[in-house]
Amino acid sequence: MREPFAMPRMKAAVFVEPGRIVLDEKPVPDVGPLDALVRVTTTTICGTDVHILKGEYPVARGLTIGHEPVGVIEKLGSAVEGYREGERVIAGAITPSGHSYACLCGCASQDGAGTRHGFKAMGGWRFGNTIDGAQAEYVLVPDAMANLSPVPDGLTDEQVLMCPDIMSTGFSGAESGGIRIGDMVAVFALGPIGLCAVAGAKLMGATTIIGVDTVPERLAAARRLGADLVVDFRRGDPVEQIMALTDGRGVDVAIEALGTQGTFESALRVLRPGGTLSSLGVYSSDLRIPLGAFSAGLGDNRIVTTLCPGGKERMRRLIGVVASGRIDLTPLVTHRFRLDEIEAAYDLFSHQRDGVLKVAITP
Repeated sequence: MREPFAMPRMKAAVFVEPGRIVLDEKPVPDVGPLDALVRVTTTTICGTDVHILKGEYPVARGLTIGHEPVGVIEKLGSAVEGYREGERVIAGAITPSGHSYACLCGCASQDGAGTRHGFKAMGGWRFGNTIDGAQAEYVLVPDAMANLSPVPDGLTDEQVLMCPDIMSTGFSGAESGGIRIGDMVAVFALGPIGLCAVAGAKLMGATTIIGVDTVPERLAAARRLGADLVVDFRRGDPVEQIMALTDGRGVDVAIEALGTQGTFESALRVLRPGGTLSSLGVYSSDLRIPLGAFSAGLGDNRIVTTLCPGGKERMRRLIGVVASGRIDLTPLVTHRFRLDEIEAAYDLFSHQRDGVLKVAITP
């Protein structure tokens, strides 16, 4: 009797229930006509994954987590053109289709957010949210021709590891804020995304960048990435410190990169009249806008939010920044784990021990 066909299997980090993401085995995904199967060579853990672990952001049980893949094309869908198997690639955390209403009106990150059946949070974020993600030996990339970006041979995995999410998100905070040459900018919270916002503000032309945090390693990292001044919020009210540093003028752009009422309100209070609050935080409760901080609505201020831009053109541009030598984000990788050690990696990262900024996970 013929043996039944055995589906190839792979290791993957799977959400079981709040408080439990475990290493398990799953079938290697089938490849559809427009898909690409990517063998993951390096990935990482994001703060959003920790929200999933804690049950603060709902996903389906059994879902593979992770949305920052670097890897090699293992298999291409029958309709995919312009790529070859064996090619090194990255895909952004946001994977737009390229043909939705959102994409065609210039807001690809919101692909899938607005439908005739209602609003779907987080737009085009699918990896580790609505489809299996990248903390696995293989990941299936949908709409491959819109999302795969080749990695030049001269760049290592860790050099491009931040491109899929935190680099794209942090830079977008600076871009959405409309930073101009000579601007003064404050960045509230210097986690990985805030640090990338510092780097993005410098690239955009800001000449006074103020980083706000209290962790010495993060304040030092901000200085290395372009912060001219740092403010330790444990040493006094950060709003008072920033207003003193700007001679009472306030900053042109404040970037909020944590997602709390306190940081949002502080960012609003340090703006000059006509300044912009660029919000990158993911908020877990309603926000309150104080009358005074908002100048009763008469301050000509602008509040803008941004979801991580994705797609292959965005990834191409970010890889170009890395390849040019204008930025080096490899120091953000402070710890390295094998995929077999993913549960230990989550324990370290979620508890923010040992000065961790980002971890590199290699199958």
